[in-house]
Amino acid sequence: MESFNGIRVLLVDDEPHILQFLELGLRNEGFDVKTAFDGESALAAVHSYQPHVIILDVMMPGTDGLTVCRRLKEEEADIAIIMLTAKDEIDDRVKGLLIGADDYMAKPFSFEELLARIQARLRNQFPSLLGEIRLGPFVIDDRKKEIAFRGEALGLSPTEYKLLKLLVTKHGTVLSKTNILNIIWNYDFGGEDNIVEVYIRSLREKLGDKEHRIIRTLRGAGYRVDLP
Repeated sequence: MESFNGIRVLLVDDEPHILQFLELGLRNEGFDVKTAFDGESALAAVHSYQPHVIILDVMMPGTDGLTVCRRLKEEEADIAIIMLTAKDEIDDRVKGLLIGADDYMAKPFSFEELLARIQARLRNQFPSLLGEIRLGPFVIDDRKKEIAFRGEALGLSPTEYKLLKLLVTKHGTVLSKTNILNIIWNYDFGGEDNIVEVYIRSLREKLGDKEHRIIRTLRGAGYRVDLP
């Protein structure tokens, strides 16, 4: 079972019974939950509460959910936004995604589905908040700083752990050597970048990836992990 302690969720909806239902369910799962009834109070709560996830209804009096979403994305707020839309309002879903919403759900919805979507956003945007992340054949335990592959712990150095975690959690995305250097080594690298190649080679050895099917090299672009 996932541990959601310390993960902050802001619920924004002008229907009290929906807020009460979601707040009770999420608190029972271990989340820290705050509620807001309209767009302006939601924006104020974001700045003071700094949630990781916001469940945001589109249709609200005054400042609506689409406006809230756009303003937060313009501010580059580090928040996963899940929009709630009426069942038949396809235009609202499209508008929400175009202005930066990370996901949407149509009312009515099941609590189990909402929980699954929250978990998906956390794994994608805040993987370090979850103690254990399962992605394909990988299990990342951020508390122990360990990664298992097909059930076997890999025995990684701290830098190998950070690099493989980056590649796996960003699976499907090509990461250039420059990006990797900036993220893992925390500086702009102006010289030889073969240090990345050295660590990639070491990771491939520990994964038994002789044919480079797990960590793929895209010539001139960088590296990418593809998960089944």
